[in-house]
Amino acid sequence: MSTTHLPAADPTRTARLRDALLTAAFTADGLLELLGAPAYAALARSETVPALRATRGDGPLETLVRLFLLQRPVAYGQAAAALPVEDCLADGWLVRDARDEGQVRASVDVRPYGGPDGEDWWIVSDLGCAVGGAGGIAQGTAGPAGVDRSELVLGVGGASTTLAGLTVRTPVSSALDLGTGSGIQALHAVQHAGRVTATDLNPRALHFARLTLALSGAPEADLRQGSLFEPVAGETFDLIVSNPPFVISPGARLTYRDGGMGGDDLCRTLVGQAADRLNDGGYCQLLANWQHVSGEDWRERLASWVPNGCDAWIVQREVQDVAQYAELWLRDAGDHRTTPEEYASRYDAWLEEFEARKTKGVGFGWITLRKTGSDRPSVITEEWPHPVEQPLGETVRAHFERQDFLRTHDDAALLAAHYRLADEVVQEQVGLPGAEDPEHVVLRQNRGMRRATKVDTVGAGFAGVCDGSLSAGRILDAIAQLIGEDPVLLRDRTPESVRMLVGQGFITPVTG
Repeated sequence: MSTTHLPAADPTRTARLRDALLTAAFTADGLLELLGAPAYAALARSETVPALRATRGDGPLETLVRLFLLQRPVAYGQAAAALPVEDCLADGWLVRDARDEGQVRASVDVRPYGGPDGEDWWIVSDLGCAVGGAGGIAQGTAGPAGVDRSELVLGVGGASTTLAGLTVRTPVSSALDLGTGSGIQALHAVQHAGRVTATDLNPRALHFARLTLALSGAPEADLRQGSLFEPVAGETFDLIVSNPPFVISPGARLTYRDGGMGGDDLCRTLVGQAADRLNDGGYCQLLANWQHVSGEDWRERLASWVPNGCDAWIVQREVQDVAQYAELWLRDAGDHRTTPEEYASRYDAWLEEFEARKTKGVGFGWITLRKTGSDRPSVITEEWPHPVEQPLGETVRAHFERQDFLRTHDDAALLAAHYRLADEVVQEQVGLPGAEDPEHVVLRQNRGMRRATKVDTVGAGFAGVCDGSLSAGRILDAIAQLIGEDPVLLRDRTPESVRMLVGQGFITPVTG
């Protein structure tokens, strides 16, 4: 697996290239302004025709879009007006067009990417490997000549941005990006971690991660080759993030997606080994696929993966039947462009694998572990296919903080505590028009997970009064007096509801 044909990251020349990209507004905002929303969205789906129409001019930004995003040759002089072309030729960002020496081509895909605080970053990946669209990676056309398709490195996709948005961003001493790919998670991590280690089985991926960090002007990461936790044996971290090759497939044709283990064993192994690589209080956050096995509850199955001493929050976002799943990844590999007989044979191999494993569907979602050392771990598995508000890192952190609170507060302590209604929670009353009383009351979050839960009139009244000034018990006593109920009985039956409201983030404990 050679990296000799990839660009070099000479610090001085890379800084000049970065300055040129900024000067030309080759940024996420600049692209949106140039292309317009429809063409910009189409580009994210790997549809290039609208962007080609929008870049028919010869300005620097149009030139850069055609070079690095649309992978079209441009005249040497036109390229020289947009960027330090001799630097780029020397370091390998550009190459002379084989059919016309007066033109140059990009050797890699360079995609503008907006950081969480408005930073202008760029993600570097193989040509033809932008994530998105139903076409998949074209057979024989993606990446440079002589590179096996199994070694190609993909750019940013929905999974990458989802994980970046989920990650807890509190400052830490050390972070590990396991399976770094083009380096997007490492790029985020170096902003808030004192030391970042990034690993990948594919040495080309490590080189691309180095290019992404260098071109984005980010601090360097410690890049190491190897599988899973092998490159960091004996080390521990405050944060581990991973967008692993989680696809459940018959074989390991494509390194970027196929983990090489049977079924969902790679994700199970990663979760099971994470505790030994985490410092106390540290998080491990990853995306995963998991099997829905006949005769087994998927929640119980995934809960059994969680290592001792860790809390876990597992959220299933989507489930596909085995036929849908096979078709998705056959298209991703470009197998739909092969002969009908070859496509049918590969499709059958996927279904044969699922049948052998008694798999009836495949779930996709998020797994977050937090190392607590508690002998009463909180392991929550839930299905939540509804819209959420990204970024969710603070929501994830607050979730585990609330589990710590609930674990250390019995019913008496729960009622002695003070709470505050979470921001952006509203009350909805549902019932027939004109009815004197609603059929039920719903509390709805407009931030974070955007949960909704039914409550009775006591629950609604309790939540509405939570402003931190009174204890839960005092609030319940006042409600009991208003509705003519025995306050002792009300106190006895309410803690479970309070735990639910705290656990799901509708009310938050007031400390200090």
